[in-house]
Amino acid sequence: MSTSIRIPICSRREHLFGLGSSLGALAMTDLLAKEAASPLAPKKPMHNPRAKAVIMLFMEGGPSQVDTFDPKPNLNERHKTESSRSAGLATGFRFYVGSPFKSRKVGQSGLDMSDQWIHLPEVADELCNYRGCQAESLNHPEALFHMNTGSRLGADPALGSWVNYGLGSVNQNLPGYVVMSELALPQGGSRNWSNGFLPAHFQGTRLRPEGSPILDLHPPGNKTRKHQRQALDELTFLNQEHAKKHPAHSELSARMENYELAYRMQSEVPGVMDLKDEPQAIRDAYGMGEKHTEKFGRQCLMARRLVEKGVRFVQIFSGGWDSHDYLERGHSSRIRSVDKPMTALIKDLKERGMLDDTLVIWTGEFGRTPDNNRRGGVYSLGRGHNIDAMTMLLAGGGVKKGAIVGATDDIGATATESIHPIRDLHVTILHLLGLDDNKLTYFHGGRYKQLSQFGGKVISELIA
Repeated sequence: MSTSIRIPICSRREHLFGLGSSLGALAMTDLLAKEAASPLAPKKPMHNPRAKAVIMLFMEGGPSQVDTFDPKPNLNERHKTESSRSAGLATGFRFYVGSPFKSRKVGQSGLDMSDQWIHLPEVADELCNYRGCQAESLNHPEALFHMNTGSRLGADPALGSWVNYGLGSVNQNLPGYVVMSELALPQGGSRNWSNGFLPAHFQGTRLRPEGSPILDLHPPGNKTRKHQRQALDELTFLNQEHAKKHPAHSELSARMENYELAYRMQSEVPGVMDLKDEPQAIRDAYGMGEKHTEKFGRQCLMARRLVEKGVRFVQIFSGGWDSHDYLERGHSSRIRSVDKPMTALIKDLKERGMLDDTLVIWTGEFGRTPDNNRRGGVYSLGRGHNIDAMTMLLAGGGVKKGAIVGATDDIGATATESIHPIRDLHVTILHLLGLDDNKLTYFHGGRYKQLSQFGGKVISELIA
């Protein structure tokens, strides 16, 4: 006699309900819970964004507006004559300094550029030259902190940290905020990309200019990924037990998140950092392999690759722009080092369809004076620090193309049109990314704080 096995028939509802107790469902639930709990999980913008990411090219030291993108013929006519700023100054006699460079109109838009810019005219019609921004501090560290964090004290979150706090990270295997520099750090060091009072997850991650971009990126030869995973799981368990006793210790939670991020980065970062798979033509365009452009070119190409992989904010510091003396030699050298790479970056982003939603910014911490001190009867052909006038370039990300916004007086001493403080520039950057500075706040020290400190307004003249 045969025995039949009767299989119970269940409804579709019962079948789906039963899946909830499966191992796969438990794993999926755990994964979703981790993503929801992660402070770096992607977040929706507050309004329609024009940009998804930012690449900031920071010229540390303060590039001269009149020797780059804001020429002043009247200043050349006054070269080595006494400056009107001499009166009442303890520093003694001051004299006007004409530009050692010639200027010309470039592109169909007719933007002004000094003759030191050889390659940048090729993308002139993608650029917006803003001449109306004014700084607040004449000292490099304070001015750097102000431009990077909104505060002159250097203890507040950086612009990139606020961006990641507001939008999260698209790629959970990479930092959301990456910083690169030449061999020397900018004045003030890592406080320029600090998370400040925001949770530690939002601090910028600096990639080293030589050797491995991140220390311990590659595990030692006697450690496999399985060994690392087991050790990390044990460490996580111990940290979680410790965290239960100290629930207010947010840095411990951030440290655990960073361990996990570091583990994931060991798989993702080497591929992003390895530029060998880039076509030779692309590497040549960025100036790689050339003495003067190798470092900045490599970092610009890396910035494009990072943004392509979902990194929200990339910042590259180029030092050496503080030309109190030997202006001609100093600025010509610095311009040569960044001209070809930044031109290639803008072209590359455009050709890949990325420029429209990537905001590229070229700026320093302040501008330069139209005059200088004469010391010991010697004319020092350089420029001092100037908070009243500066120049910056913006491209992509919803800003006007081939436009000049704002103006300075006839010698480049002070802004005269579309005048805005740095906080308004920050508010505008957040606005282009779909964030509202007045709503992007964090409760700290008994009050809700924001990037602009006490509010600002969007520079509407910059937006296309």
